[in-house]
Amino acid sequence: MAGAGRVVVIGAGPAGLTAAWELSRRGAQVVVLEADDAIGGISRTVERDGWRFDIGGHRFFTKVPEVEALWHEILGDEDFGVRPRKSRIFYRGRFFDYPLEPFNALSGLGLLEAVRCVSSYLWVRVKPPKDQSVFEGWVAARFGWRLYRIFFKAYTEKVWGIPATSIQADWAAQRIRNLSLGKAIATAFGIGRGRRDVASLIEEFHYPRLGPGMMWETAAARLRERGVEISMRSRVSRIEKKPDGMLRVHFETPEVTRTVEAAHVISSMPYGQLATVAEPPPPPDVASAAKRLVHRDYMTVALVVPEDCAFPDNWIYVHDPGVAMGRIQNYGAWSREMVKPGYTCLGLDYFVTIGDRLWEMPDGELVELSRAELVKLGIVAPARIFASFVVRMPKAYPVYDSGYDSRVQRIREWMERELPNVHPVARNGMHKYNNQDHSMYTAMLTVENLFGASHDIWSVNVEEEYHEESGTGRSGDARRDRGRLAKECANLDPVFEKALAEEGTNGDIAQRPEY
Repeated sequence: MAGAGRVVVIGAGPAGLTAAWELSRRGAQVVVLEADDAIGGISRTVERDGWRFDIGGHRFFTKVPEVEALWHEILGDEDFGVRPRKSRIFYRGRFFDYPLEPFNALSGLGLLEAVRCVSSYLWVRVKPPKDQSVFEGWVAARFGWRLYRIFFKAYTEKVWGIPATSIQADWAAQRIRNLSLGKAIATAFGIGRGRRDVASLIEEFHYPRLGPGMMWETAAARLRERGVEISMRSRVSRIEKKPDGMLRVHFETPEVTRTVEAAHVISSMPYGQLATVAEPPPPPDVASAAKRLVHRDYMTVALVVPEDCAFPDNWIYVHDPGVAMGRIQNYGAWSREMVKPGYTCLGLDYFVTIGDRLWEMPDGELVELSRAELVKLGIVAPARIFASFVVRMPKAYPVYDSGYDSRVQRIREWMERELPNVHPVARNGMHKYNNQDHSMYTAMLTVENLFGASHDIWSVNVEEEYHEESGTGRSGDARRDRGRLAKECANLDPVFEKALAEEGTNGDIAQRPEY
């Protein structure tokens, strides 16, 4: 079907470039439109004065063989290394293992607080939270109120900028493995070690030596060699449905407004925005649902410090409510080729909303705030910070606020009825907290659908176990065939059979291979 006509791909992130790659493999004519001036979307790598850093850090791990094969098809083994995974929580001047290990967490909190936490957990076994459809009740039911308030509440509210009672449990279920405090303690004592529903997180992951942007910059270069047009700084303003069912895509560049006709559009632009550029326009209820889909935005302040000032972790979650930062990356721990000899680059991650105080803060003031917060936490002395850079990223994370799912469903019903040849993919494209591999997989399945398959791409990323879990911690041992994955995805409860102990960016709460 697609081979007989042109396909327009909106977005040059992992999903968009994957779609273009698969289409070009099949001989389709492809045009890629990217609104920004950088390849890779949220999975780009930013370079400033020879320092390279991610938009939140992106691990390359997947259970989907086709995705892993594509990564290795794009980059050779010499450019795609293996890195150890290490992350911790920083709380009240102490580091705690992440995912939470019961004895490490309880001993670090002290005997009295440990007793209180265990008592709180026992209490929720007797009287569980009434509303487990929201993040607060979902997590408290599995860890007790005290551990929830210590290790989950402050950080999660930093990320999303709304109370934990307004965040739907879908998000917790996607980011957390099948574990509770009781299960963790039992496992620590050797009880239930043979269980198959409590998996360990991966111990290592693949990572391009120059950051994730290396993957997508290479993919874009090779696509151009194949004759694929990739038009940068090209913002789609209108998708017009013609009487014959063909689509006319209007987009604006800094120089000119252009139009291209297509048989199909594969879109990773924000789902709400996609509905608003459609013509004929959507009915009022769909337009209202589209406008009410909310995103959280992201900033990082990268500070250059001597290598001996850094921690060994890839990243640290900052659970101190007294500072605005939510996470600290150590880019030297991601790849030594991202930094310069003798130094590393720490990325202080801030989760913001466009227009708020932090987003509008001048770069100089933001750097001073970041320095002060790093000093306040006792991690680096101010005299040892040698350079700084600020990066802002809009629409980094789709927000799972109250009613988001019904709004997405309403848009989806209208789009599938009125514009069946416009295909949403990826994280923002589906308003779904997909990681990088999930986003790529939605693109792969969509291309197959254009050639006669009938995959339900909305079933991707509703797996029973978190996608970065495996019995051995190695990605190869976790592979499954496509048919089994599709079958499992189609029959899962999206909320209550999920798990507990990894987030993440992009992502990640942010950026998971993500991002």
